[in-house]
Amino acid sequence: MLAVLAFIIVFHIVALVLLFISAINNAWWVGEDFSADIWRVCTNSTNCTEISDLSDSEYVDYSIMQAVQATMILSTILCCISFLVFLLQLFRLKQGERFILTAIIQLMSCLCVMIGASIYTDRRQDLHRQNYEVYYLMQEGSYGYSFILAWVSFSFTFISGLMYMILRKRK
Repeated sequence: MLAVLAFIIVFHIVALVLLFISAINNAWWVGEDFSADIWRVCTNSTNCTEISDLSDSEYVDYSIMQAVQATMILSTILCCISFLVFLLQLFRLKQGERFILTAIIQLMSCLCVMIGASIYTDRRQDLHRQNYEVYYLMQEGSYGYSFILAWVSFSFTFISGLMYMILRKRK
């Protein structure tokens, strides 16, 4: 049982680290001369423009990017909370009870990651279909590793949420 518990804790921490990396790092959409994430667009390593500075532009729907930012931050916070609740329940639950509260919070984190990454995917496809001159450079790119990590963290949080639903406290 101790090995299963250690695996679940490590799995949860890995999901949390993936969420942090995907929310912070500047590699959601990358090309030869630029990189972009949910916070900023960089044409090179020193010339970065915040997404909020582009909010006056007709080419950027800032409210959509705010939704992606909010869901990614909320998913990270919920994942942290579910880990703390798991640790509290580990010492407070009676033998034979399930970690239902931890599972619910973790599945809410999973839902937030899915919503944020889905919105970003849909928004990126909309930009790809349009022929705005400002985004011509950005159309010639691909999804970066932070975007992929967001989807991997979605699967990790989903799996760990299911593990918490199944897990019972035993001696």
